[in-house]
This record gives sequence, C-alpha cells and structure tokens, in this order.
Amino acid sequence: MPRRSTYLHRSAPHLPRWPLALLLLLWLAGCAGPDLATRDDGNLSMERAMILSEARQALGTPYRFGGDTPRGLDCSGLVQLAYARAGISVPRTSRRQFETLPPIDEARPGDLLFFDTAGDGDASHVGIYLGHDQMIHAPGRGRRVTTTPVGLEYWQKRYLGAAAPAP
Repeated sequence: MPRRSTYLHRSAPHLPRWPLALLLLLWLAGCAGPDLATRDDGNLSMERAMILSEARQALGTPYRFGGDTPRGLDCSGLVQLAYARAGISVPRTSRRQFETLPPIDEARPGDLLFFDTAGDGDASHVGIYLGHDQMIHAPGRGRRVTTTPVGLEYWQKRYLGAAAPAP
C-alpha cells in the first residue's frame, strides 16, 4: 500500500485577511461613479418647455459629426440647437458643456446628462433629459436622433454627471 504524503496535509501559513479586504473595498470604490438621479415634478419653466419641444422636433434627424442644423446633428449640436431655441447659449462640445455648465445632483426635464462613452474619463456624449427615465440624444454614425431609457446599464456605467443651464 502506498504511503500517504504528509505534504498534502500541511496547512498554508495563515495570512491576515483585512489588508486584502481593504484593497478590494478601495478598488470597488474607485469603480463607483455618480448616481444618475432624476426628478419629474412637472413644473417646467418656459425655457425648459421650449428646449424639450425643439429636441422632440429633432427626432429622426440623421447623425452627422459636427452637425448643428436640422439636416444633421451630433449630440452636442442637438443640445446647442435646442437650447438656442430658448435663448440660452451653451458651448459647442459635450466636453466643454460638462466643464463649464453648472452641475446638479438631480436632473429635471430639460437638463443635460453627460457620459464617458470613449472610456477616457472625459465627457464624450450628452443627452437632454426628457423625464420619465428617458433622454433624447444623437447616438452616432448611421443612426438618428432618438430617445432612450437612462436606466439602461450602458448609460449608468458611463454616467459622469448632469448640468442645468436652463432656469
């Protein structure tokens, strides 16, 4: 009968587990971004109503990189067009909009939602919050201005923050 190896029965030295747990918690905290919080209270200013009306009129407009006219729009061009209707000037790119417009914790209809779709930590996409978990945006090449639920995991993972340039 073969002899049993005592090597298999030796236990590994006991290592403290708290440093590993601490590292795991720090890593997970680094992955967490801001929560995409919204509020649909129904009280819209005239400016917000105009922004939403213009954004809805753009539904179906073809995406065009750098586009800011009804013939073709990119995401920040849609924002610029809709806000101009309300007499509000905003920067041209999503990155500049995110950097310069007043940030908020909770988006209301007409506010801007910013996302990092390029994976570089900067705002590379913007949409206009419509209310009821929906935003309107120009999604990219080969597509048209459309609405999409902001609660989708794709948007939640890439969310950077919101801004409220309209009263």
